Amino acid sequence: MGDSHIVAAGELTVEELLDALEAGERVVVRTDFLGTEHEVTLRYDGSTFYCDTPTRLHRHQDREEMRTCLRNQGYASE
Repeated sequence: MGDSHIVAAGELTVEELLDALEAGERVVVRTDFLGTEHEVTLRYDGSTFYCDTPTRLHRHQDREEMRTCLRNQGYASE
């Protein structure tokens, strides 16, 4: 597995996150939900993108699905 980066939600753009994941990096996004900080781990295994949240593991089959998730969840800046 490649490097891990810890970033705040919105610190990177969608494309920066996707490029990092496709380069083999694991990205931990710190986000605030109802006044509590949570960490979401983003990763890519070469065929599937993953968003590992404190309560659920999301799987995305392609870059476009992952792009939509990153935008909808507020993990990336526009």
